[in-house]
Amino acid sequence: MAGTGIHNDIVPDPDWWRGAVIYQIYPRSYQDGNGDGIGDLPGIISRLDHVARLGADAIWISPFFRSPMLDFGYDVSNYRDVDPMFGTLADFDALIERAHGLGLRVLIDLVLSHTSSEHPWFQESRSSRDNKRADWYVWADPKPDGTPPNNWLSIFGGSAWQWDGTRMQYYLHNFLAEQPDLNFHNPDVQQELLDVARFWLDRGVDGFRLDTVNFYVHDAQLRDNPPLPTEERNANTAPAVNPYNFQDHLYDKTQPENLDFLRRLRAVMDEYPAITSVGEIGEGQRGMETQRDYTAGDDLLHMAYDFEFLAVSELKGTHVADVLERFDRIVTEGWACWAFSNHDVARHVTRMGLSADAAKLCAAFLMSMKGTVCLYQGEELGFEEAYVPYEDLQDPYGKAFWPKYKGRDGCRTPMAWSSDAHGGFTDGKPWLPVSVNHMEHSVHAQDQDPESVLNFYRTFIAFRKTRPELAKGDLEVVEAGETHIAFLRKTADGQVFCAFNLSDTPCTIPLPGPGWQICEESPFPVEAAGQEITLLPWQAAFAVAND
Repeated sequence: MAGTGIHNDIVPDPDWWRGAVIYQIYPRSYQDGNGDGIGDLPGIISRLDHVARLGADAIWISPFFRSPMLDFGYDVSNYRDVDPMFGTLADFDALIERAHGLGLRVLIDLVLSHTSSEHPWFQESRSSRDNKRADWYVWADPKPDGTPPNNWLSIFGGSAWQWDGTRMQYYLHNFLAEQPDLNFHNPDVQQELLDVARFWLDRGVDGFRLDTVNFYVHDAQLRDNPPLPTEERNANTAPAVNPYNFQDHLYDKTQPENLDFLRRLRAVMDEYPAITSVGEIGEGQRGMETQRDYTAGDDLLHMAYDFEFLAVSELKGTHVADVLERFDRIVTEGWACWAFSNHDVARHVTRMGLSADAAKLCAAFLMSMKGTVCLYQGEELGFEEAYVPYEDLQDPYGKAFWPKYKGRDGCRTPMAWSSDAHGGFTDGKPWLPVSVNHMEHSVHAQDQDPESVLNFYRTFIAFRKTRPELAKGDLEVVEAGETHIAFLRKTADGQVFCAFNLSDTPCTIPLPGPGWQICEESPFPVEAAGQEITLLPWQAAFAVAND
């Protein structure tokens, strides 16, 4: 598809991603176009105007490649085709054309660290120890007593090693046993994956979200991970009930050789105009340090994210200030990518216990920090985590750790577009039940209400576009307490003072100095009294210096 002219619909801007608003679409749950109960590419096309009206700059589409769907598309069996469940390559080309026609760039989710066990590469690799792809996956002999070669654990529970009786060896899987890890120490594997990226770039994509980007390369010596002291364990990468948190993952991921592959990938992307990349860092102990390493200079990733705000259960000004300070101190050359919700974590409205007003405030705060923003479908509607009973559960992660961890289905239930049957998502039986609460807060319902969360998102994104400082300016924290934070966003051409009340109690915050006034376009009805601003519960203020 090279030379189709798809990119001509949007003026190439190599810096477009810096400060952009990216809207994540989980295709199974966005819109069903054929009545089988599962969202698809034609369904996405039919609803892209919603994203355009929201004011987002780009969409990120979770995997739609051919897959047995044991991990819902993150187990790829063919990187160069669309799963029939989601449509065809022609549908994808039509999606690119429609998105670009609406001014939306398109990022796709590349899952390069592992494939499905049904992928032909793995089927060949496991068939013998001397075929041409024998070394495309991570194979290892057992210990003399038959146990796995080391102590590495799977994020989905249990050993990260699965015995294969044909080769009489173990293979590595950081996730499901049906998701064997590719061997990035093999240059042929790297070249094949670079060709996969080029295939989609030729079809017109504007970049990639790179799944588990620090999992690509493993320690070639297969050394055991050391234990973590109890006080250092956290649940950023895995739920608290998962023994994965008991190890310091020094050797099963985040290896230095990964940087060489990322440079090769960036070189491929740089052959095309205005491409970007955002890497997912699954790293509980060294997340920011890994972001620093993976985004330093201009020959690695454009940006990366870890789980700093995807794991928090409460937004405190002091914690936020600490995160922002550490990011500026550690990730000196990189660009941040922030999110509160995505397809892997409980929706932040539930996680943080937010009211509608608090959800609006958190949206304003997220889109005022320095960095690029990812919004997850339904977030703009203030959706809560949906309850999914065990009998309807689909996520293998949830099934493994139920009931203390209920998995990811609660954030993956279908969008509610209206109060019609199944929320207007499908004419069939949805793959996960549509939340009744979500239907009460559907797109149609909120579209009619000027005070809705949806209309607030639209208003704030439009306001943000009037103030380039909020998209690309530097950030300086002015004041931070448990229940509030204030900072300046600065460019060479101006400054915006941003103040947030993160509580149910009014607070007073001083302006930076004389001559500052509230932005007329601010979505919050706040007035300054002298040199102070009084913020009602869950209110924000934006002020500029009066020239």
